[in-house]
Amino acid sequence: MKLRYSEAFYSVQGEGKFVGVPSVFLRTFGCNFRCLNFGLDRSEPNREEKLKAGNRYNDEVKGLIDNKVHETTKVFEDLPIIHTGCDTYASIYPEFKHFNKQASVDEVVEHLLSLTPNGKWVQDNGQDVHLIMTGGEPLLAWQRLYIELFEHPRMQDLKNVTFETNTTQKLHEDFYNYLNTQDRFTVTWSCSPKLSVSGEPWETAIKPEVAREYSLVNDSDLYLKFVVADRTDIDEAGKAVDEYRKAGVECPVYLMPLGGRSEEYNLNVQEVANICMEKGWRFTPRLHISLFGNAWGT
Repeated sequence: MKLRYSEAFYSVQGEGKFVGVPSVFLRTFGCNFRCLNFGLDRSEPNREEKLKAGNRYNDEVKGLIDNKVHETTKVFEDLPIIHTGCDTYASIYPEFKHFNKQASVDEVVEHLLSLTPNGKWVQDNGQDVHLIMTGGEPLLAWQRLYIELFEHPRMQDLKNVTFETNTTQKLHEDFYNYLNTQDRFTVTWSCSPKLSVSGEPWETAIKPEVAREYSLVNDSDLYLKFVVADRTDIDEAGKAVDEYRKAGVECPVYLMPLGGRSEEYNLNVQEVANICMEKGWRFTPRLHISLFGNAWGT
């Protein structure tokens, strides 16, 4: 079986607990969500009607497809950046899957290590590069390949793996057992449940029992990270945190400002930081946007 992924790149972690840590990102293809409403004003005309109609494309993505961008663009890196909906749209919509790489585990390992300094995870100075499994949603069908990936002979010096997940996918039994018994690398669950600002419904997005399962993996670390744009999101985040705590998930909570472009991001960054101080929650920037702008491979 081959793994399908949109891109792999070397950057600094821009969000969450490990902001600033040099990291290799492996962006797998496929997601169970579409997050159509990110970036849309809550008063946007027909916002809710579009969701109820079962639309799977926001206006920007639909515009790209209508204009045949997926057919005329030659390479993944030249695909346009969008500013509403899911900012990794090319990792979730089937129209863009031909841009993906399909590779064996051996090929994936070679690609990942080619991105690291000196072709290894731990550097001669003792510092290690993290591996970030992201998407899309990295805990969909690809779980079956991760054991083979992590156990590859050239991955033996790997020390830190983070799964950036929407926290809706249960762990496959064999993968859960593997993570519980391996002691070579530390697993971090960067859990980003989607609030209504995304357009995803509460009942499918907020899954405390899934986060609880992740937290039970031996010696793993877990935190919650909510993307917020206004006070409605803050209130929803508080409600969600209560649900996770009832399920036995006691962990740090991060708030991250919504915004795909630096000018949008800067509009609410200070307010979100103030709310974090007010609530005792943690603030996470989007460091990669400040450094590189919103672009593929960052």
